[in-house]
Amino acid sequence: MILSLHNVVPTPLQDKVLQQGSDVWNCKVSFAAAQWTKIKAPSGTGKTTLIHSLYKLREDYSGRIEWDGKDVQQLPAEQLAQYRQEKISIVFQDLRLFPNLTSFENIELKRVLQKPYCKQEKIFHLAEELGVQHILQQRAGICSYGERQRIAIIRALIHPFSMLVMDEPFSHLDQANTVKAAAVIMRECKERNAGFIITDLDDDHHFPYDQILNL
Repeated sequence: MILSLHNVVPTPLQDKVLQQGSDVWNCKVSFAAAQWTKIKAPSGTGKTTLIHSLYKLREDYSGRIEWDGKDVQQLPAEQLAQYRQEKISIVFQDLRLFPNLTSFENIELKRVLQKPYCKQEKIFHLAEELGVQHILQQRAGICSYGERQRIAIIRALIHPFSMLVMDEPFSHLDQANTVKAAAVIMRECKERNAGFIITDLDDDHHFPYDQILNL
């Protein structure tokens, strides 16, 4: 899968983008399967706006965003849903877990919404790797933010994808848990020959990036 932007400028940030310049906004840039991309930017420069636009949750921009050469704003609902079910997985910055469901139920619900990509046992294996097996039966709403981040990462990884999109997925993890999460993400992407896009505030050495862009 290839995600591409063609001179995209978010309407709320238009004046700032046109004044400051960017490696992403108002440029032609593509993100291909098996390509690992870091997008670095300080707060307020549109990281979440970019992620939501790439996933077609917002359309308040000029320019064009394409999935495999198709303008996302022109995609029929059925084809859009198919892409989200089979090719794109996402970790939102605000996580979007159901607070009254258990951590396990949040992950399992995603797994069984379609033909399961993996067996249920994979949930328990990933939870053990990321140190959250003890909260699987707790309501997500009473877990710490760092615990919920790891649950959201697991939820994204039990989903089929050729492109993984992550918006500051390690923001509330300590160094040890960040290293564990990055290793699991790297392994899963390598096994699927998948690409990813990750946004963050600062430089890091979590992954051997193919490209690092400043937003």
